[in-house]
Amino acid sequence: MRSLVLTLALLFGLALPAGAQQQQITGVIDQQLDAFKTDDFERAFSYASPTIKRIFRTPENFGVMVRRGYPMVWRPAEVRYLDLREVAGNLWQRVQITDAKGGIHLLDYQMIETENGWQINAVQLLKAPGTTA
Repeated sequence: MRSLVLTLALLFGLALPAGAQQQQITGVIDQQLDAFKTDDFERAFSYASPTIKRIFRTPENFGVMVRRGYPMVWRPAEVRYLDLREVAGNLWQRVQITDAKGGIHLLDYQMIETENGWQINAVQLLKAPGTTA
């Protein structure tokens, strides 16, 4: 019985940081989405990793890419966070976004922890449920 209690305590204790980690990660994504909704590309760009910042160089370039390539992110109607996964040592947050026309999009956000906190290092658009190739 004592070992069961100890095991449960360890499992519960390990789950808390993961939950807090996911909350921090989804908070960063939420803040970036909020910035996109008001066309505040400078603030949205601040949540991007150093790698993304080097690629796009300016908030304006970043904004053009988002508007053209990820319109569902630029103007989401609904956002739902799914699972946070570790793949090959990288953290990926799955996000379901419903666009203004009711289309459902699945995206994976690769998150990295930097000296400035969690930042978005990549976004992959996945095949949405119920669609064919």
